[in-house]
Amino acid sequence: MTSVFATPLSSSGMVLAMLCTGLLGACASSPAGPADAGKPAPAALQPAGNERVAFTWHAVGSQIYECRADGKGGWAWVFVAPEADLFNQKDEKVGTHGAGPNWTALDGSKTLGTVKARANGERAADIPLLLLSARSAGGSGRMAGITSVQRLNTEGGNAPARGCAAQADAGKRVREGYTADYVFFTATLP
Repeated sequence: MTSVFATPLSSSGMVLAMLCTGLLGACASSPAGPADAGKPAPAALQPAGNERVAFTWHAVGSQIYECRADGKGGWAWVFVAPEADLFNQKDEKVGTHGAGPNWTALDGSKTLGTVKARANGERAADIPLLLLSARSAGGSGRMAGITSVQRLNTEGGNAPARGCAAQADAGKRVREGYTADYVFFTATLP
C-alpha cells in the first residue's frame, strides 16, 4: 500500500498546483479591498447626527510631497496633494481623488472637502484619519448631496523621514503610496 503523500506530482499536476496558489494569492491581495472595514471611527471623527452613510469607496494612490524651506533655516517635506483612484466594493474603478481635496465620480459629479477633525493613523507611517465637511462642486450624480467625508483605515502615505535636508533638495517631489477608505455621508430627510 502506497501513501498519496509519497507519490510525486506529475508536471501537469505541479503546474495546476502553482496556478491555484497564484490565483488564491492574487485574490487575497486585491488592491481595492478595504484595510479593516469593521474598525469603528474615533468619536472625534463622527459626522453630525443628521447625516447617514451614503457609500464607501476605497482609495489606492499617492500622497505627494515637495521639499521646501521650513522658515526656520531648515528644510521639510510639505504636503502638495493626493492622487488616487477610487474603487467600489466590487473592485470597479468609480472615481478619482485629488487636490482640494476633491473626489470626482466617473459620472462627472464632484465634491470638495474641508478638514474638520483629525486623528492619528494606526502606525507612524500612516496618514491621519480625517473628518471633512463637504460641498458639491458641480454636476448631478453620485457626489451630489455629499455633506461629510471620513478618511479611515489609512495605510502609508506619510512624508519620508529623509531626503529633504539641504538646499540641493529644494523642489524635489516624492510620491508616498497609500490606501484608505473614504466614507461619504448625506443629510437624512426630516
